[in-house]
Amino acid sequence: MGETFAPRPALGLETNTPDVDVRRLAYKGFAEPKPACPFSNKLTSNMSMSTTKPTPLDTDKKSAAATLPAPSSEPPFAAFVAIDWGDEKHAVALRVADQTQTEHTILEQKPEALAEWIAGLRQRFVGGTVAVILEQKRGALLYALQPHEHLVLYPINPQMSAKFRQAFYPSGAKDDPSDAALQLDILLQHRDRLTPWRPDEAMTRQLGLLVEDRRRFVADQVRLTNRLREALKSYFPQALELVGEDLTSRMACAFLQKWPTLAALQKVKPAVLRKFYYAHRSRSAELIAQRLKLQAQAQPLTTDAAIIAAQSLLVQCLAQQLATLLPVLACYEKQIAQLFAAHGDRALWDSFPGAGPALGPRLAVAWGTQRDRFAEPQAMPCFSGIAPVKEASGKQLWIHMRWACPKFVRQTFHEMAKASLKFCVWAQCYYQMQIERGKGHHAAIRALAFKWQRIMWRCWQDRTPYDDAKYVASLKRSASELYARVSATPVKAMCE
Repeated sequence: MGETFAPRPALGLETNTPDVDVRRLAYKGFAEPKPACPFSNKLTSNMSMSTTKPTPLDTDKKSAAATLPAPSSEPPFAAFVAIDWGDEKHAVALRVADQTQTEHTILEQKPEALAEWIAGLRQRFVGGTVAVILEQKRGALLYALQPHEHLVLYPINPQMSAKFRQAFYPSGAKDDPSDAALQLDILLQHRDRLTPWRPDEAMTRQLGLLVEDRRRFVADQVRLTNRLREALKSYFPQALELVGEDLTSRMACAFLQKWPTLAALQKVKPAVLRKFYYAHRSRSAELIAQRLKLQAQAQPLTTDAAIIAAQSLLVQCLAQQLATLLPVLACYEKQIAQLFAAHGDRALWDSFPGAGPALGPRLAVAWGTQRDRFAEPQAMPCFSGIAPVKEASGKQLWIHMRWACPKFVRQTFHEMAKASLKFCVWAQCYYQMQIERGKGHHAAIRALAFKWQRIMWRCWQDRTPYDDAKYVASLKRSASELYARVSATPVKAMCE
């Protein structure tokens, strides 16, 4: 399921945004550098940095490429297809097995056209399997091709074909048919480095879409809240005290839509304002008295009518958008909770410190249910971008964080590691060890996430919930420095 995640931007310092000072040698203290995640788990030897470099694409040997033997785990293909995706039309290149001629067609992005083309392949290659490479790991084209068992899909990152095109067409020349032909060469000559797409079970895929969309709505909420706070500070800063710091609450949204300016608020009788607070479950007598006093004594920050008119309209609109988001998030959280409650690995992911109702489902989606997908402990750190990357040339060595990775998956493990600091003593101690070694906050969190991933892998493979006491006992048996710190630390949550 992790392969289906599209990159998402981090939400500032609370997620996976790196510190400025951790780009160089940021990971050296917590793990040996790992190579980039291989294209296929079948090639475990490719996970070493000392493996042979890929053979350059030989465009003059297309006849040999058409007869390349398929990997042993794949059926013999009757044909090979490359699709250069477009919003309305796709360029298609097709090569029949054991032939050298390439057929080029244009395929419209319409359900009827796609269905007709897929049915044509089935009739043309009766009983045969067709390999299809496409630059899409999620979207309309993949969804249309997915249900057909005679198609074996090879989704690739668009950067792969872009780099090949840059290497073989340095002039920058580009068109859709040539891009499709280039992808076809990748499929024919480098299929051993590609991984056939195997969708996870329906429940996990649905859960993955829901948690990702929910996180996007949370990002929208953060963005709107920041804009609202800045707007209020420019002309009506007293509102931040009158509604409380949580500008996403129903009370705050209702207050700002009703009284967007200080002048409008001061026209209201104290009894009306008191009734408003009571209706929105803010019933502390002391707090209401402070707010009523502020209402009576407040002085305007500015009397410029242009600023007040424009900013008050902005505040009303932003408050309305935030109020609309609240039931949307509640709906998503309800559906996520229902699906996660029925998930086969719910008990496993609920057992990890700090997982909770938000991160537990995200962990289930990141790992999925296909145990052979991450067959080795280092596979997930490489795939998710938590493990570092080493670049070496001559006497120069540079170890840095991964940039090419599914950002939402990396964000999930980063946030989980940070949340575990509140509930796990050894995680607190390990984080402090990284800080003492000179790492920045985010580098230390990634180091902790790396450690959590290896623990999760073992629990996931064994289908066994995490047991903190069992792990601490293993630290004791190994007489590690971490255990010495844990044994000297009182069992209590660390304050951030």
